Amino acid sequence: MTQPTKNKVLKKIQQADQRLPWYSGSQLKLYAQLMRLHKPIGIYLLLWPTLWALWLATPELIPSIKNLLIFIVGVILMRSAGCIINDFADRKIDGKVKRTQDRPLATGAVSSKEALVLFVLISLSAFLLVLMTNTLTIQLSVGGLILAAIYPFMKRHTHLPQVVLGAAFAWSVPMAFAAEAGTIRQEAWLIYLAVVLWTLVYDTFYAMVDRDDDIKIGVKSTAILFGEQDKIITGGLQLLTLYTLILVGQRFELGITYYSSLLVVAALFAYQQWLIRFRDRDACLKAFLNNHWVGLIVFTGIAADKITLS
Repeated sequence: MTQPTKNKVLKKIQQADQRLPWYSGSQLKLYAQLMRLHKPIGIYLLLWPTLWALWLATPELIPSIKNLLIFIVGVILMRSAGCIINDFADRKIDGKVKRTQDRPLATGAVSSKEALVLFVLISLSAFLLVLMTNTLTIQLSVGGLILAAIYPFMKRHTHLPQVVLGAAFAWSVPMAFAAEAGTIRQEAWLIYLAVVLWTLVYDTFYAMVDRDDDIKIGVKSTAILFGEQDKIITGGLQLLTLYTLILVGQRFELGITYYSSLLVVAALFAYQQWLIRFRDRDACLKAFLNNHWVGLIVFTGIAADKITLS
């Protein structure tokens, strides 16, 4: 085969590849990237508080397997939907931020229409899961979807989008109580508050990574709002988170195993403050990622304490 002929064949292959349907392997990879499935930290940070609530909502050692599966799959779906709508909202600014410039919507690899269709499909899938629970949980799911949908747009209107994210991430707490116990105990709102405070801390660390870029393009965040007081304020919020978790232990009559886990959490919080001491981008990102262990340790304390007290 002559070189000109080879070139024609290669060109036809490239053109055919560009016309591949949405379900092709390459396009599915882009959708998975849009859903951030290759970066599961968001799934963990949403999953752990959900598991805290499920375990505290049930009088048994573990919640029902049905609810456990529903909420685990639901967490994955809703986090994926949240990433999609976030990237849709930021599609015109992500290309100007170093950390996000290669996202599929920013590069044009995935169209806005594709992203919105995928968001609707995933949200409907999550809602179908909720239909397997009870009326109260179904009603609460509407609030969770609204919070997830409006969060990405808050950074244009307020310096407190992290608070909205906290409210969205914590919404799984009342939903878990509703599904497992059929009602929302008053004490459940203490867990909700703890999750909001904790989210405000770690998402401020995350925002510190992009602070310089965000200031240039006009995006708002708590990292910008807190300014030079960011370390002091996040440290104070970490203390409030710990205090709220102590109150959770008291209200749910947890024992020494749970409180021991909070000592580990306190050490992790101190480590995170040490990481961000120079406000280095990579260190701030590392502090953010470290919160996966915070969620895991609290869950371990709750689950282990129920076993020891049984």
